[in-house]
Amino acid sequence: MQKIRRPRVPRSTPRPVSDAGLNRLLAQRMHRRTRAMILLAAFAGLRVHEIAKFRGEDLDLEERVIRVQGKGGHRAVLPAHPVLVDIAASMPTAGWWFPANSTRPGAHIHGRSVSQIIGQAMRRADVPGTPHSLRHWYGTALVRSGTDLRTAQTLLRHASLATTEIYTAVADSGRAEAIGRLGVGIRAVEGPGV
Repeated sequence: MQKIRRPRVPRSTPRPVSDAGLNRLLAQRMHRRTRAMILLAAFAGLRVHEIAKFRGEDLDLEERVIRVQGKGGHRAVLPAHPVLVDIAASMPTAGWWFPANSTRPGAHIHGRSVSQIIGQAMRRADVPGTPHSLRHWYGTALVRSGTDLRTAQTLLRHASLATTEIYTAVADSGRAEAIGRLGVGIRAVEGPGV
């Protein structure tokens, strides 16, 4: 008997937090570890389960890189954003950045705990979205800044370029700005008529 594959469900357009929302979120007073979680999501594009198991050893301050064990056990080495290098000074250099409580000594917190902690901070700052919206901000910011899709794919750690392409779906205002930049410096002088 042949195995029948399910058709792929079309991916929805990412819903990133706005730049203003991210600024509002980061401007509020919060625990150092909550801020570190938010920064890992927004400036490294980490998923909540990747944040939960982040260790001091995963951030190489000398080389300024982050080592991530992502979905399916895939490992990646990413450049570390300067804000992550800064926050690392106040985090453990070895062991879990987000250890579990005393009921699970030696373990890291769960991904759902990261999701709840970031979600609470977002609600307090009146920032709509989910913790994954911070990862969407990261992907969208990469594409909007002119990063080519192949590079964005490796930074987001997507298996398929098609997944990364959803980040190119930008708002109409972004498309209008792109048209406005088209042909800057070209003089459209009326030539001889026919």
